[in-house]
Amino acid sequence: MKAFVFETTKSIVSEIGAIKHIATICNKLNIEKPLIVTDQGIVDCGLLTSIMSSLNDANISAQIFSDVSADPQDALIERVVEYAQQHAVDGVIGFGGGSSMDTAKLVALLASSDEQLQDIYGIEQIKGERFPLVLIPTTAGTGSEVTPIAIVTTGETTKAGVVSAKLLPDVALLDAELTLKLPAHVTAATGIDAMVHAIEAYTSAIKKNPYSDLLAKQALQLLSENIVEATFNGKNLAARQAMLLGACLAGQAFANAPVAAVHALAYPLGGHFHIPHGLSNSLVLPHVLRFNVSAASELYAQLAPFIDSTICMSQSQQQITHALIDYIAKLIKQLNLPTSLKDLGVKYADLGTLANDAMLQTRLLVNNPKPVNLADAKEIYLLAYKGF
Repeated sequence: MKAFVFETTKSIVSEIGAIKHIATICNKLNIEKPLIVTDQGIVDCGLLTSIMSSLNDANISAQIFSDVSADPQDALIERVVEYAQQHAVDGVIGFGGGSSMDTAKLVALLASSDEQLQDIYGIEQIKGERFPLVLIPTTAGTGSEVTPIAIVTTGETTKAGVVSAKLLPDVALLDAELTLKLPAHVTAATGIDAMVHAIEAYTSAIKKNPYSDLLAKQALQLLSENIVEATFNGKNLAARQAMLLGACLAGQAFANAPVAAVHALAYPLGGHFHIPHGLSNSLVLPHVLRFNVSAASELYAQLAPFIDSTICMSQSQQQITHALIDYIAKLIKQLNLPTSLKDLGVKYADLGTLANDAMLQTRLLVNNPKPVNLADAKEIYLLAYKGF
């Protein structure tokens, strides 16, 4: 058996209404002056009320930074760090989507140590220690609450990653009540994002391992069984909680068996056209899966019953694989997500630039089960441009 290392968040609390435990969690971590890192949308829809009520009842004085934006810029990270230091916080709570949680990870580290953001880009470059950290997702998609990764926007169209086990939080809290106000299109796109995490973890070329495989399968079963219900009947707490747990399991899987070409081709769409990450993934997903068939058909066939229980497993491996890919394309349509780059303002003339940028994502492309060259990337973008 191939040697591997598996790392994850120390403690995961999965419970409807679990936000009521936040003060107890802070006490256990000796957090007396937490900084809540979030975005204005969370404030506007009233989601801070429950967490602040619990903290106030326990006489825990929290500061709130609510200016996190999608795809947070490096300058924003530095601003939050300065805010945290000015208010002498002793712990950080990331509350929101992936951008808020990624920001919280970096702030917990940089506000506690004397390191600079530009010095910790890359893999395991962190030398200092972070403040106690709690991450609370309000979307079921990124899995950031269990990943050692934080993505930062470093230029107009460029991103960089900080990857270190030190970014894994002390506690991840999964509470479906915090996702009830998500719009249907966000629920759908983030759910597909989580499914991509599981699929790419299962086919990851270098670090695929038995733990990530088990998590990926369970994640896909939870996500595929609940994504339609959660999207179109958003008040269903059971479906919402299943989606949160599925996204968390998928996050644990890809944190240890990293994602690949789907994400590599999705990132430039976010950088150039500000297409949300989950939607960027869904736009290229069927095309990357078809590209990978010659190298990953056996693995895709193994995943098929966890995604669509109606697929006839007595068919050939190739038939099962193509049936699976067709099902995923139909699911994306069923969720009313866009299916072509052209519909989102991408022009044919942009495809070359996107392909060039995708080829820079070497950290991700090395994990793909099939090598991707520039011509391949251009062809995949062309298919995504035309749509499905």
